Amino acid sequence: MNKLYSILLTLILFYSCHIPKEQPTTIADLQRIVPEISPDRYNVAFLIMDGTFNTELTAPFDIFQHTKFRENIKAMNTFTVANTLEPITTFEGMRLLPDFDYTKEQLPPIDILVIPSAEHHLDTDLKDTIMLDFVRKIDSSALFMTSHCDGAFVLAKADVLKGKTSTTFPSDIEAYRKMFPNLKVADSVLFVHDGKYITSAGGAKSFEAALYLCEYLYGKEVTDALAKGLVIDWNLTETPHLIVN
Repeated sequence: MNKLYSILLTLILFYSCHIPKEQPTTIADLQRIVPEISPDRYNVAFLIMDGTFNTELTAPFDIFQHTKFRENIKAMNTFTVANTLEPITTFEGMRLLPDFDYTKEQLPPIDILVIPSAEHHLDTDLKDTIMLDFVRKIDSSALFMTSHCDGAFVLAKADVLKGKTSTTFPSDIEAYRKMFPNLKVADSVLFVHDGKYITSAGGAKSFEAALYLCEYLYGKEVTDALAKGLVIDWNLTETPHLIVN
C-alpha cells in the first residue's frame, strides 16, 4: 500500500508541474476594436498623449460625439490618435486606449483635428518632431484645426498659425507671447476663430469652443439641442469670443 501511495504521489507531482500555467493577458493579446467610421460624416481626431488633461479631451468629445443623435445633419465620427496603441495615462490618472497610432497606421482622412492640452505642451512635447510633423500633415488638408488650453502651443510650434490670431489658457498667455513673439494673441476671450483655426482658453470653457464650431456648421437650433442634452447654458452672444473675418 505504501508503495502504491508513493507512485500515485509521484505521478500527481509530475503532472502538476507540467500543466501549462495561464499566461497574463497583455494589450497585444486583446482583440482591438476600431471605432466605426461612417463615410457620410466629418472625421474628428483627438490627439492624445500621456499627460493629456481630462476636461480638454472629454468636453469637445462629448459635444462632437452627440452630433450623431441629431437628425438631418452631417454628424461626426470621433476617435483618438496617439503615437502608440498602448494605454496612455491622462494627467488626472485616467487610462485610455488610443484608437489609431499615427506613427504606423493609415488613418482615416481627418476633417477636424482637436488638440487637448497636455502636461508638457510648454516644454518636452514641443520637441516631439514626429508629433509636430503629424500636425503639419493634417493641417495641409483639414477643414478645421482646434486646440484647447495649452494645445495652442502645439499648433504654434508646428508653425501653422502664421498670420492668425489665437488664444490659450489665461495664465499662460504671457508665456505664449514670449515663446511665439510673432503671433497675434488675444486675451480676455474664451475662444478665437480665425480661418480654419479655433483656439480656446480650455478647462470647462472647452465646451463653449466646441459648441461654437457646431453652431458654425449646423446652426443655432441644432447646437441649442446639443447643449440642452448636456445641461449646458449656451448663448454665443453672451460668450466672450473673437471671430476674425
